[in-house]
Amino acid sequence: MTLRRLIIAFYLLLFLSLAAGSGVFFLQTKREYTRLQQMEAQSKVRLAEAEQKLREQERVLERLRTDPAYVEMIIRQRLGYSKPDEYIFRFEKTPYDR
Repeated sequence: MTLRRLIIAFYLLLFLSLAAGSGVFFLQTKREYTRLQQMEAQSKVRLAEAEQKLREQERVLERLRTDPAYVEMIIRQRLGYSKPDEYIFRFEKTPYDR
C-alpha cells in the first residue's frame, strides 16, 4: 500500500507542479498582452495625430498651389518681403506682449 500512496503522491505533486507552471505562464502572457494593448492604444493616438497634421499640411500645400493671395501673405510673414515703396517696421517683443 505504501508504494501505491507513493505513486499517487508523485502524480499529485507532478500535477500541482504543472498547474503552478501553467499559472505562471498564463500570468506572464496576460501581462505581455496588456502591455501590447497599451502600446497599440498609444500608437493609434500617435497615428491619429500624424494623420491630422498631414491633413493640415495638405490643405496648406493645396492653398499654396491655388491661392496667390495666400502665397503673398506667407512670403510677407515668414520672409519679411515687401512691395516696392512699402516699409516694414519690426519691433522686438517684450515680456509683456502676448
